[in-house]
Amino acid sequence: MPISFLSPYLKQKSPFDGMFQKIVDSYKIAFIGLRKEVWLLSLVVLINRCGTMAIPFMSIYITQGLGRSIADAGWVISLFGIGAVLGTQTGGFLTDRLGFRTVQIGTTIMAGLTFIAFSFVKDFKLLCILTVVLGFFAEAFKPANFTAIATYAKPENLTRSYSLNRLAINIGFSLGATMGGVLAAIKYELLFWVEGGVYILVAILILVLLPSRKQAHKELRAARAGLKISSPWKDVYFMKFMLFVTIYTTCFLMMFRLVPVFWKEDWHINEAMIGILMGLNGILISLFEMVLVNYMEAKKLQYRFVLYGILITAFGYSFFLINIGLHVVIAILAVVFFTIGEMFTFPYINTLTSLRSNEYNRGQYAAVYSFTWSFAQVVGPAGGAYLVSKSSYPWLWLALILLCLIAFWGFRNFSKSNQSQG
Repeated sequence: MPISFLSPYLKQKSPFDGMFQKIVDSYKIAFIGLRKEVWLLSLVVLINRCGTMAIPFMSIYITQGLGRSIADAGWVISLFGIGAVLGTQTGGFLTDRLGFRTVQIGTTIMAGLTFIAFSFVKDFKLLCILTVVLGFFAEAFKPANFTAIATYAKPENLTRSYSLNRLAINIGFSLGATMGGVLAAIKYELLFWVEGGVYILVAILILVLLPSRKQAHKELRAARAGLKISSPWKDVYFMKFMLFVTIYTTCFLMMFRLVPVFWKEDWHINEAMIGILMGLNGILISLFEMVLVNYMEAKKLQYRFVLYGILITAFGYSFFLINIGLHVVIAILAVVFFTIGEMFTFPYINTLTSLRSNEYNRGQYAAVYSFTWSFAQVVGPAGGAYLVSKSSYPWLWLALILLCLIAFWGFRNFSKSNQSQG
């Protein structure tokens, strides 16, 4: 039967064709124009985060592998946070004096060796000491990595460069957590051996792939010697900004610390579904953050996007106050809103932190920013758990919503101040 009468219809393009092409083009635009070094740094971070398997299972290793109490496990996690606080400050200090490449190589090698040593230690007191050392070297890497991105990225692509780095972190973390579950099921010590090996591999990759900047750093140190370098701790404007970053980061981290426990204990969601819910966060970021940031970058209103993100995060926590059944559906909605809030806030917080510093003190500013994360890791879960033990989970969600609103108020004031200065 002839089908020539269908030809005019077959030649017509579907309206979805143009839409699909726009989506493809938006992804292409989001990833083009970034420097080779930024891509290499993101590859290194992806591999580094693929090794993030021991820390999420640390409390299980302490209780199940070593037979210690949950209180002992909590103490060990807190010690890791204390080491992280010390590490971020030292890492930032050394980055400005030795260079980010040297610090990244040194800290990853030491962290790798410490992870491997961790698997052989059974004495609890020695384990506690080693945990502080582990937190120190693992987190001292971050200010150097933050500084490296700011150094290599083109000024007009700074936010997208940080977003690519976050994309690598999320993909790597998802892969690492999955692999960690498999290794833990076989033998807990495998977690530390593999992660230690990955850290050492990262040091080798930085040494081989990233260009040496000895001459540039030598010139920078010579110029730095004759200057009075401002400290971020004396930058009143920046420290106020970091105060509200700390408040928001504390709220953000609770999603990965206490929310899974709430899903299990109160909503009776099984571990497999909890894993899917947590993985959804990384998947959404991997799929949409680069495109979203590329779209928003042209608007040049970073503070406004931070404000939107904080409010969306608060709205995400409000879902946990709903108790009408359909817990998995509500949890999915909460994760979606929470992730949107995260994608709005952190890329621009990174950028604004970098813009506040200069080439002579960028490491110190990065260290203060990293400190907010370390501080939130120590204080947030402990404070949240105490509040739940004394009252209930709904009070925790209300407290987090209130803290988000306080952060919103603080950033809004900074937005007005920034506009008045402009």
